Amino acid sequence: MRIVIVGAGQAAASMAARLRAGGHDGPLTVIGNEPTAPYQRPPLSKAYLLGQMGLDRLTLRAPDWWTDQSIALRLSETALGLDPVARVLRTDRGDHPYDALALTMGARPRRLSAAMGGDLPGTHVIRTLADVDALAPQLRPDARLVVIGGGYIGLEAAAVARKQGLQVTLIEAAPRILGRVASAETADLIRALHQAHGVTILEGAAISRITGTDRADGVALTDGRQIPADLVIMGIGVLPETALADSAGLALDNGIATDLSGRTSDPAIWAAGDCASIPHQGARLRLESVGGAIDMAECVADNLLGQPRRIALKPWFWSDQYDAKLQIAGLNLGHDHVVTRRGQGDHAASVWYYRQSRLIAVDALNDARAYMIGKRLIEGGISPDPALIPSLPDLRTLLT
Repeated sequence: MRIVIVGAGQAAASMAARLRAGGHDGPLTVIGNEPTAPYQRPPLSKAYLLGQMGLDRLTLRAPDWWTDQSIALRLSETALGLDPVARVLRTDRGDHPYDALALTMGARPRRLSAAMGGDLPGTHVIRTLADVDALAPQLRPDARLVVIGGGYIGLEAAAVARKQGLQVTLIEAAPRILGRVASAETADLIRALHQAHGVTILEGAAISRITGTDRADGVALTDGRQIPADLVIMGIGVLPETALADSAGLALDNGIATDLSGRTSDPAIWAAGDCASIPHQGARLRLESVGGAIDMAECVADNLLGQPRRIALKPWFWSDQYDAKLQIAGLNLGHDHVVTRRGQGDHAASVWYYRQSRLIAVDALNDARAYMIGKRLIEGGISPDPALIPSLPDLRTLLT
């Protein structure tokens, strides 16, 4: 069976490795439009941007591994079209016939429109190695940075910039930071962390445009305020890469729609990673995380190997900001109650999410024990009385 994987990130690398380890000995091709072999994306906005991690540690597999596994890794190659009837993928370098095709193309960062100054020199996004390589030289001490967006990417970029000595203002249009992904209690913890490090956070601040003629020189707000800047980072979310799937007539719904095995509306085409959505609680869920990409990719690989199964969600996430680590277990979707537990040390706490008395997620800031115990409880279907969480002397007793 000829298997072609389009996209060369975490999901592609995990799928290819699982296929070979599981006994697939037929032709296997991985096609990516970047010049670099599959690499980790999370460290881009953290250790790599800080210069603490080199490209050799960023890549997911040693260069020889692809050859040793007889995987055709085709880099700097762009998919142009897909004929699902003939089962042929067309790229800028030729045609690739397939028996099974997997789409793992990830997502692309949102930018403000050109009319709002989103394409001015001095404006940046953070998604690829090239994005960060272009940004890093601009992080000069005392330079003025404006970060647009109070999600995790924007907050991580702000933390790196402060550590590099920049003056940082973060602007969030919504009433608070982390509005889409975390509780107000977690947002309060992260806000306090950044303010303690000297970041100015403006919430409920709508942007009129990025100003400047030849280069970005500031951000104008709709209330008339002008925030000066030497550079601007846009951390306003991502859009799943669906153009190729759309051109082939595949079903789209919050990304490329798949069933719980990863199969799309075409039985010969599969999808995994940030570009794909799966059914979850009557809606479509995209898991923008390393763990999600790996789990979905390995599920697809197993099905291609003739071992039918459905993805078993065990979501986990993390974010490094300054010397603090936020670890997240579970999904907080639909929570109706949270409790907060103070941890030991500065900015240490955990937020426990409940839905109808069921523990569904835990956010743990500088509290690895709370994270690990919460993760085990969630995976075991154990929901302790929320009234116990804030004052229980030892969380480990919840596991006994």
